[in-house]
Amino acid sequence: MSPSIEHYENFPVASWLCPPHLRPPIAAIYHFARTADDIADEGAATADERLAELAAYRADLHAVAQGQAHSKRWQHVFDALAVQIVAFSLPIQPLDDLLSAFTQDVAMTRDGNAYENMADLLDYCSRSASPVGRLLLHLYGVNDDKSLAQSDSICTALQLVNFWQDLSVDIPRGRFYLPLDECARHGIHISDPARQFPELRQNRQTTRLIQVCVADARARMQAGAPLVHRIPGRAGWELRAVVQGGLRILDKIAGMGESGYGSLLQRPTVGKMDAPIIFWRMLRM
Repeated sequence: MSPSIEHYENFPVASWLCPPHLRPPIAAIYHFARTADDIADEGAATADERLAELAAYRADLHAVAQGQAHSKRWQHVFDALAVQIVAFSLPIQPLDDLLSAFTQDVAMTRDGNAYENMADLLDYCSRSASPVGRLLLHLYGVNDDKSLAQSDSICTALQLVNFWQDLSVDIPRGRFYLPLDECARHGIHISDPARQFPELRQNRQTTRLIQVCVADARARMQAGAPLVHRIPGRAGWELRAVVQGGLRILDKIAGMGESGYGSLLQRPTVGKMDAPIIFWRMLRM
């Protein structure tokens, strides 16, 4: 990975708000996911090479999960993860789900495919985002069905926020997350995503489409937001920051361009000037 690459993180990692005894497992989970993401997304490898690397990475995960030796190719990742799997009885399925999502992303980008409908996109989110929340809840000892559902809602919302935030970046790279049936409902008929998505322009139809997508993400975030009251201690405040940071990005998307929702033109970001707003909203949750 090039040292010039900057990663935007929707998930704070082992911050000062996190209890000290949980920082090692959270850091291990983060480095596992970050490395897999880099395999899938960074550098000049071909799609088939990335898929082969992800398969090897998954083999190392399963070896570690079974208490066996891994290949040593990603020793810094799997040595640390092996310790935390034992120390905290970390479930393996969420980690495997993350790799499934990365693999799907590479294959779909290679083939120039898009998601047919929101259900398909949400299935992807259930493997690309929800596992992170479920792993964190496991570490905090929160495992009731209501909390898990709220966590899934927040994590799915964060993934969708990232999609609608990054339209101007992802589409030129061949990544298409706008569901085709939702496009068609707004008069945008896409038969060849690889050819037609790069031609999307900010107009009345695409503005309305993005508005609907943003509203859906906001509703999911708000549905999961009560979870902040079920997470103990400082971690609950970190989750408040995550939720309000995501909602603030949606505000930024809504305010972009002459008619709003102009994220096809530019990628909105949250900066220091937004901190007082986010903090105030955190206090009011």
